[in-house]
Amino acid sequence: MRARLVVTPGEPAGIGPDLCLLTAPGPADADLFYVADPALLQQRAQLLGKKISINLCTPGSPPRAPAGGMRDPVVNVIPVPLAAAVTPGRLDASNSPYVIETLRTATQACLAGDFDGLVTGPVHKGIINEAGIAFTGHTEFLAQQCGATPVMMLQSDTLRVALVTTHVPLSQVSQLITAERVTQVIEILLRSLAEDFAVTQPALYVCGLNPHAGENGHLGREEIEVLIPVIEKFRRAGFNVTGPLPADTIFLDKILKRADAILAMYHDQGLPVLKATGFGQAVNITLGLPVVRVSVDHGVALELAAQKTAIHTGSFLRAISLAAHMAGNRRRNKTADAYPA
Repeated sequence: MRARLVVTPGEPAGIGPDLCLLTAPGPADADLFYVADPALLQQRAQLLGKKISINLCTPGSPPRAPAGGMRDPVVNVIPVPLAAAVTPGRLDASNSPYVIETLRTATQACLAGDFDGLVTGPVHKGIINEAGIAFTGHTEFLAQQCGATPVMMLQSDTLRVALVTTHVPLSQVSQLITAERVTQVIEILLRSLAEDFAVTQPALYVCGLNPHAGENGHLGREEIEVLIPVIEKFRRAGFNVTGPLPADTIFLDKILKRADAILAMYHDQGLPVLKATGFGQAVNITLGLPVVRVSVDHGVALELAAQKTAIHTGSFLRAISLAAHMAGNRRRNKTADAYPA
């Protein structure tokens, strides 16, 4: 079954629109629909020297194929109007509501069953907040739209890293590492590995919060009081969960060869390792949502927008491919609620 995917290009002054156009019409196993201002895509295509044919549609519309003899790729667009004209590379806070509306439209269409998954281009958090819109990231926004608890995970060719906490100040991390939160994240992660990635009996390795995983309580007690009891509960229930292990050694090859995923306690504990080895080829996945959501692993790259330079499309293409793959797996691999409460 071909996947129907909805795509949000993200910040209109960045490279999101370029990525959409440079990869159109998309992979053979997916039909792509872009939520965007059609004039923006047409303008950016002209700047890139790329000819396209825009098909205006609604979320439930079938995709349109090129007419006989027509070579230009067809771009299926669910229109959302910009507030102001876009200059590539120049942020404009007046267009921040447009960015949010594209996300809202795409997410609601997924929840309505019109699409199998959502692929998001990069947004600029700063300019959205400057517009007076409280926004900490895609992960939190999509969770609010879906009424779900999100888990952020990045995946490269060789590594999956999920996070207990996401975009919060480091000073707040310790108080957020609770038994309830860690249990919830592990449940979501194990279920997603089985349903979305078709991993049977997934092996999860868990980082400690403190240096040396607390050094038996001498460098912090979160491991003893929170992490070890939670991990033991999952192990008694028959799940392959190991830890807590020191974050400075958990990424050694001998461990990664056995791990289907690593669970880090905070954003900059696990993601620097993944990005150091796979930046530009990795993807960002939001687990725990009723819809599949995958994104690029990079930012808006304002300096590259509409510049006929070599824009790397690897992460964007992988996001599309993985979203289609996850959607297919999710249809086939729904699991029972067999996770510890």
